[in-house]
Amino acid sequence: MTEDQAQTEPDWGSPLQLQLTPALLIHALMATASAVHTGWSSCIDEKLVVSGTVSMDDTVGNYVRLAEQEFYEDEDPEVVWHDWTLEIRIANVLTTGHWQVPVSASPMEWEWYAGEAEQAFERACLLIGRRVRKGLVVDEPVPSEQLPSRLIRH
Repeated sequence: MTEDQAQTEPDWGSPLQLQLTPALLIHALMATASAVHTGWSSCIDEKLVVSGTVSMDDTVGNYVRLAEQEFYEDEDPEVVWHDWTLEIRIANVLTTGHWQVPVSASPMEWEWYAGEAEQAFERACLLIGRRVRKGLVVDEPVPSEQLPSRLIRH
């Protein structure tokens, strides 16, 4: 360490480098995912997306994306699936994790899968220097005429 370095702190804009691999990202961020894979192009079908959030690194084009898709499989068109897809692009490599649940699953399952995917998205955003804050959602009461019969008062 030179005398100059000992007297000053590193500049906040100093570039930092890490050795990251898709395997490390999958291990650290996507351990609970239903499926994971890598690729050169996105597997997200824009026609199936029901919502999404993207966090961009403006300097080099890296990004982290969380997209929700709904689809059915050709083998069983009766079952509709909801898929939370976390896509991390660093350079030209995409590392992708999917958290999938049937649309008919219980609200508890939906909440768990959504929570896991959202938490992975939050953590992945750190890779590109972004912070994620959760928004508040207020559920409005359902009008009594729309309640299922088992919930109506007697």
